[in-house]
Parts: sequence; C-alpha cells; structure tokens
Amino acid sequence: MSGIRALARRLELSIGTVSRALNGRPDVNPATRDRVLNAAREMGYRPNQSGRALRHGRTSTVGLVMETGNPSTLGGDSFFMWLVDALQEELAVAGLDLVILPCHSADDPIAFLERQVARRAVDALIISATRRQDARIAYLAGSDTPFVALGRSETPGDYAWIDLDFETVARESVERLAALGHRRIAVAVPQGDANLAHLYLRGYRAAVAALGLPDDPALVLRTSASENGGVEVAQAILAMDPRPTAVMLGHEMMAIGLYSTLERAGLRPGADLSVVGFRQNPQLGFLSPSLACFRLDLGELGRALGRSVVDVLASPAGLKPGRLIWPMGFEPGPSMEPPPL
Repeated sequence: MSGIRALARRLELSIGTVSRALNGRPDVNPATRDRVLNAAREMGYRPNQSGRALRHGRTSTVGLVMETGNPSTLGGDSFFMWLVDALQEELAVAGLDLVILPCHSADDPIAFLERQVARRAVDALIISATRRQDARIAYLAGSDTPFVALGRSETPGDYAWIDLDFETVARESVERLAALGHRRIAVAVPQGDANLAHLYLRGYRAAVAALGLPDDPALVLRTSASENGGVEVAQAILAMDPRPTAVMLGHEMMAIGLYSTLERAGLRPGADLSVVGFRQNPQLGFLSPSLACFRLDLGELGRALGRSVVDVLASPAGLKPGRLIWPMGFEPGPSMEPPPL
C-alpha cells in the first residue's frame, strides 16, 4: 500500500496539500482535490486511521458493548443481529462506523470499559442489559466518553437512553388475561439484577393490584432468559396446587422450553395454560399454537438508537440528553384463551 509521500511525489504536490485534500479541507482547490482523490484510488492509498484519530481527536467509530455470556445470546437470540443491521445503516449516514466490543462472562465489565476508554478507539459507546443499579453507567457518566444506554437504570446521572416499555407490556398482558376470566396469573422474569425484570414485575404487580387479583409471591418465577428457563417455569407451574391458568413470559425465548414441557405433560398451551410472551420473535414463528406477544420493529429501534448516538456526539455540553420509552403493540395469538372449565 502506497503512502502519502509517494502520492505527493506522483502529483508533484506538497504533503500538506495532499493531506488537506484527503481530509476535505475547504482551502484546497476543487480541481486539485479531485486529482488527489483520483490518484489515491488508483494507487490504493488508505489513510492511517490511528494517526488520523490522534491528529483529529476522533475515530468516526462507535462501539457497541455486548455481554456475550447472556443466556439469551448464548441461546441464539437474534435480537442484536436485527438491531445492529439498522443501527449500522443509520450511523453510516453520519459517516460513522460500528464495531462490536464483546465483553465475555469472565471479564469485569468496569475493567472492560476502562480499557476501551483508555484506548480511545471509539468516539462513543452503546451499552445494553442495564442493571437497576449499574456501575457501568456510573463510570461512563463520570468519564468524558459519550455513551447511550439501551435500557433504563436507577443509577443517577445525565445520560441518553432508549428502553422498551416493559411496564405497559406487563400491565396490558394482565388486563387482557383478566378480561378472558383468568385470576391466578403467573409471571416469569429473567433472574439477576437486570432492570427490565424489575420494570416488568412493577407493571405486573400494578395491574394485579388494580384488578384485585391474587398477589401470591409463589406466582413470581425467576429463571434464565432462555429455552431452559422456560422448562423450569413449566416444571414449577406443574408442581403448583392450585395451578395458575395463565403465565406471562418476561423473555420470549422461554416459550420454547415451556411449550415442549407442557406437551410432554399432555397439556396444550392456550387450551390448558394461557401463555403471553414478551416480544414477537421470528425464531418462534413455528410454535404451535402461535404465541400471543407484542410487536417490536427492531429496524426502527436500531435507527432510533443510531440517531441518539449521533445526537450525543453533536450535542454541546450541558444539553439535556434524549430519553425515549419505546412502545410495543399487542399481537393476539391462540396461546391465549379463556381459562379451562
């Protein structure tokens, strides 16, 4: 690969002029800029991005931090693949590239972020799987690295976030089940300190209280956000006396294990136990009966996340960051029926 010196010699221009032309500086004659760009393409010249980053103080790159030990990710959930495709498309419009920064399960999340911030390899970070009290947010809020959280947290600080409307989804699920005649409604949420579980439970409990339904702690099941978690939920329900007539799943991948375990027990989802999933997921399209759940356009969500990152990078210090609760619409399905007689 040819360097900038060879490019300057070929064009009989100074290195400074070639550098300004490559960087789009306005003080370069348009005809000269075209000559430089055409010659650069012919010679296969590529600028040293590390050097440019040092000179300009930016990399034009955004890092998406993914915790690869998450049970749903390990189980093949396609959430992030759909999201990333649209996110990258939106960032490209602003001249930004996206890199995935996988944080493995054995790594300390704060130490991982400290390394990324120290290296200054990206201009902004996106974090996900937010906790109710999230040390990552506290760390980034105290650093000079712009970031956006995909998910809310009770951690104080002025930072931008986008989150799904977990509370409304849970509340509406209870209301729809109660309208069909269900009174003992179980709820399954991911174990651990994920804030989404807290929000989903808060919506469930608010609806149960408002409708005067049984508030039985035994109906709250905590398990992994995976097919195996669904197996555990089904086993717990089958062991209850009296059994709930419906269950709400705080993560849709639980439905696979739940369905298979019910069917092995001679029970059919919908007819014997109503099931409401969280998100409509193409991976669950072959479940029978089809799962009642909530629609989420991951393309639109990814593009909104990209716009939020661009806004954070462009916003002057002191401007209030953008925050958005993302609505989801109910998608009926035969997995939700009146309780058995």
